[in-house]
Amino acid sequence: MRLTAATAGLLLLAGCTGKAPEPEAEATEVPKELAQADAARAASGIGTPMEKRVAVIGLLNKRNNISQDLEMKPGEARRVGDVVIRLSACERTAPWEEPPETGAFVQVIVLERADADSEPAWRRIFSGWLFKNSPSLNVVEHPIYDVWVKDCKMSFPGEESPVSDSAGSAATRSAPAADAEATPEPTATTPSPAPVETPAANDA
Repeated sequence: MRLTAATAGLLLLAGCTGKAPEPEAEATEVPKELAQADAARAASGIGTPMEKRVAVIGLLNKRNNISQDLEMKPGEARRVGDVVIRLSACERTAPWEEPPETGAFVQVIVLERADADSEPAWRRIFSGWLFKNSPSLNVVEHPIYDVWVKDCKMSFPGEESPVSDSAGSAATRSAPAADAEATPEPTATTPSPAPVETPAANDA
Protein backbone atom coordinates (compact mmCIF):
# COMPACT_ATOMS: atom_id res chain seq x y z
CA MET A 1 0.00 0.00 0.00
CA ARG A 2 1.47 3.32 -1.04
CA LEU A 3 1.45 6.35 1.21
CA THR A 4 0.86 9.82 -0.10
CA ALA A 5 3.58 12.42 0.20
CA ALA A 6 1.65 14.30 2.89
CA THR A 7 1.13 11.20 5.02
CA ALA A 8 4.76 10.19 4.66
CA GLY A 9 5.83 13.68 5.70
CA LEU A 10 3.66 13.54 8.84
CA LEU A 11 5.04 10.14 9.81
CA LEU A 12 8.59 11.37 9.29
CA LEU A 13 7.92 14.43 11.40
CA ALA A 14 6.41 12.33 14.17
CA GLY A 15 9.44 10.07 14.13
CA CYS A 16 11.82 13.00 14.47
CA THR A 17 9.99 14.80 17.27
CA GLY A 18 8.75 11.71 19.09
CA LYS A 19 5.23 13.15 19.24
CA ALA A 20 2.22 12.39 17.08
CA PRO A 21 0.80 15.38 15.17
CA GLU A 22 -2.21 17.00 16.78
CA PRO A 23 -5.50 16.23 14.99
CA GLU A 24 -7.34 19.06 13.35
CA ALA A 25 -10.29 20.56 15.23
CA GLU A 26 -13.62 19.02 14.37
CA ALA A 27 -15.87 21.37 12.41
CA THR A 28 -19.14 22.28 14.18
CA GLU A 29 -20.42 24.89 11.76
CA VAL A 30 -23.86 24.39 10.23
CA PRO A 31 -23.57 23.13 6.62
CA LYS A 32 -24.29 25.83 4.07
CA GLU A 33 -27.31 24.08 2.59
CA LEU A 34 -28.89 23.68 6.04
CA ALA A 35 -28.22 27.30 6.93
CA GLN A 36 -29.85 28.44 3.69
CA ALA A 37 -32.89 26.27 4.37
CA ASP A 38 -33.24 27.72 7.87
CA ALA A 39 -32.93 31.25 6.51
CA ALA A 40 -35.55 30.60 3.84
CA ARG A 41 -37.94 29.15 6.41
CA ALA A 42 -37.44 32.11 8.74
CA ALA A 43 -37.99 34.57 5.90
CA SER A 44 -41.23 32.88 4.85
CA GLY A 45 -42.59 33.14 8.39
CA ILE A 46 -43.26 29.40 8.75
CA GLY A 47 -43.28 28.19 12.34
CA THR A 48 -42.75 29.90 15.64
CA PRO A 49 -40.33 32.88 15.49
CA MET A 50 -36.89 32.06 16.83
CA GLU A 51 -37.12 34.43 19.80
CA LYS A 52 -40.31 32.69 21.02
CA ARG A 53 -39.04 29.12 20.81
CA VAL A 54 -38.12 27.22 23.96
CA ALA A 55 -35.40 24.57 23.97
CA VAL A 56 -35.09 21.86 26.60
CA ILE A 57 -31.42 21.08 27.26
CA GLY A 58 -30.36 18.12 29.41
CA LEU A 59 -27.39 18.57 31.75
CA LEU A 60 -25.69 15.74 33.65
CA ASN A 61 -23.04 16.08 36.34
CA LYS A 62 -21.13 12.79 36.20
CA ARG A 63 -19.56 13.30 39.64
CA ASN A 64 -22.83 13.24 41.59
CA ASN A 65 -25.00 11.66 38.85
CA ILE A 66 -27.49 14.53 39.05
CA SER A 67 -29.24 15.51 35.84
CA GLN A 68 -31.66 18.32 35.18
CA ASP A 69 -33.59 19.89 32.32
CA LEU A 70 -32.98 23.52 31.41
CA GLU A 71 -35.72 25.38 29.53
CA MET A 72 -34.16 28.26 27.64
CA LYS A 73 -34.99 30.69 24.86
CA PRO A 74 -32.48 31.57 22.13
CA GLY A 75 -30.07 34.19 23.44
CA GLU A 76 -30.31 33.05 27.08
CA ALA A 77 -27.51 31.62 29.23
CA ARG A 78 -27.91 29.54 32.37
CA ARG A 79 -25.29 28.79 35.03
CA VAL A 80 -25.42 25.63 37.12
CA GLY A 81 -22.49 25.48 39.51
CA ASP A 82 -19.29 25.60 37.48
CA VAL A 83 -20.89 25.23 34.06
CA VAL A 84 -22.68 27.77 31.86
CA ILE A 85 -25.00 26.71 29.04
CA ARG A 86 -25.65 29.33 26.36
CA LEU A 87 -28.37 28.77 23.74
CA SER A 88 -28.12 30.50 20.38
CA ALA A 89 -30.88 28.74 18.40
CA CYS A 90 -33.11 25.69 18.29
CA GLU A 91 -34.87 24.06 15.36
CA ARG A 92 -36.96 21.04 14.48
CA THR A 93 -38.27 19.66 11.24
CA ALA A 94 -41.85 20.31 10.18
CA PRO A 95 -44.37 17.45 10.54
CA TRP A 96 -44.31 16.88 6.76
CA GLU A 97 -40.50 16.63 6.59
CA GLU A 98 -38.62 13.34 6.81
CA PRO A 99 -36.65 12.22 8.70
CA PRO A 100 -37.74 14.07 11.85
CA GLU A 101 -34.98 15.86 13.75
CA THR A 102 -34.56 18.32 16.60
CA GLY A 103 -31.43 20.39 17.11
CA ALA A 104 -30.02 23.23 19.17
CA PHE A 105 -26.92 25.39 18.82
CA VAL A 106 -25.33 25.62 22.26
CA GLN A 107 -22.10 26.71 23.88
CA VAL A 108 -20.77 25.03 27.01
CA ILE A 109 -18.40 27.03 29.23
CA VAL A 110 -16.80 25.40 32.29
CA LEU A 111 -14.91 26.90 35.24
CA GLU A 112 -11.88 24.66 35.70
CA ARG A 113 -8.12 24.60 36.17
CA ALA A 114 -5.81 24.09 33.24
CA ASP A 115 -3.41 22.26 35.59
CA ALA A 116 -2.88 21.73 39.30
CA ASP A 117 -0.83 24.95 39.72
CA SER A 118 -3.17 27.34 37.86
CA GLU A 119 -6.18 29.27 39.05
CA PRO A 120 -9.69 28.27 37.92
CA ALA A 121 -10.76 30.05 34.73
CA TRP A 122 -13.73 29.91 32.41
CA ARG A 123 -13.04 27.85 29.30
CA ARG A 124 -15.37 27.09 26.42
CA ILE A 125 -15.34 23.35 25.83
CA PHE A 126 -18.03 23.13 23.14
CA SER A 127 -19.73 25.31 20.54
CA GLY A 128 -21.96 23.77 17.90
CA TRP A 129 -25.19 21.98 17.04
CA LEU A 130 -26.52 19.09 19.11
CA PHE A 131 -29.09 16.73 17.59
CA LYS A 132 -31.68 14.68 19.44
CA ASN A 133 -32.15 11.82 16.97
CA SER A 134 -28.52 11.78 15.80
CA PRO A 135 -26.49 12.48 18.96
CA SER A 136 -23.34 10.92 17.57
CA LEU A 137 -23.00 13.70 14.96
CA ASN A 138 -21.75 16.08 17.65
CA VAL A 139 -20.92 15.20 21.24
CA VAL A 140 -19.90 17.29 24.25
CA GLU A 141 -16.73 15.57 25.43
CA HIS A 142 -15.92 16.44 29.04
CA PRO A 143 -14.98 14.29 32.07
CA ILE A 144 -17.57 15.93 34.35
CA TYR A 145 -20.45 17.32 32.27
CA ASP A 146 -22.68 15.88 29.59
CA VAL A 147 -25.05 18.08 27.61
CA TRP A 148 -27.69 17.06 25.08
CA VAL A 149 -30.82 18.49 23.43
CA LYS A 150 -34.21 17.05 24.37
CA ASP A 151 -36.75 19.29 22.64
CA CYS A 152 -37.38 22.51 20.75
CA LYS A 153 -40.86 23.75 21.59
CA MET A 154 -42.31 25.39 18.49
CA SER A 155 -45.28 24.90 16.20
CA PHE A 156 -46.13 25.01 12.52
CA PRO A 157 -49.36 26.12 10.77
CA GLY A 158 -52.03 23.44 10.92
CA GLU A 159 -50.17 21.37 13.52
CA GLU A 160 -53.24 20.60 15.64
CA SER A 161 -53.47 17.35 17.53
CA PRO A 162 -55.65 14.83 15.65
CA VAL A 163 -56.46 13.09 18.92
CA SER A 164 -57.99 16.24 20.38
CA ASP A 165 -60.00 16.91 17.22
CA SER A 166 -61.42 13.40 17.05
CA ALA A 167 -62.26 13.45 20.74
CA GLY A 168 -64.01 16.78 20.38
CA SER A 169 -66.00 15.68 17.34
CA ALA A 170 -66.99 12.45 19.08
CA ALA A 171 -68.23 14.42 22.07
CA THR A 172 -70.18 16.71 19.75
CA ARG A 173 -71.79 13.76 17.98
CA SER A 174 -72.74 12.05 21.25
CA ALA A 175 -74.26 15.18 22.79
CA PRO A 176 -77.61 15.07 20.92
CA ALA A 177 -78.03 11.39 21.77
CA ALA A 178 -77.48 12.12 25.45
CA ASP A 179 -80.03 14.94 25.28
CA ALA A 180 -82.48 12.67 23.55
CA GLU A 181 -82.15 10.06 26.29
CA ALA A 182 -82.59 12.67 28.98
CA THR A 183 -85.78 14.06 27.40
CA PRO A 184 -88.83 12.03 28.56
CA GLU A 185 -91.22 10.77 25.94
CA PRO A 186 -94.63 12.52 25.78
CA THR A 187 -97.42 10.65 27.62
CA ALA A 188 -101.16 10.90 27.41
CA THR A 189 -102.57 13.34 29.94
CA THR A 190 -106.11 13.64 31.37
CA PRO A 191 -107.79 16.87 30.26
CA SER A 192 -108.35 19.25 33.11
CA PRO A 193 -111.97 20.23 33.92
CA ALA A 194 -113.33 23.47 32.60
CA PRO A 195 -113.13 26.38 35.06
CA VAL A 196 -116.34 27.08 37.05
CA GLU A 197 -117.49 30.67 37.09
CA THR A 198 -118.05 32.11 40.56
CA PRO A 199 -121.00 34.53 40.82
CA ALA A 200 -120.06 38.00 41.88
CA ALA A 201 -121.09 39.08 45.35
CA ASN A 202 -124.09 41.43 45.49
CA ASP A 203 -123.92 44.67 47.40
CA ALA A 204 -126.11 44.68 50.50
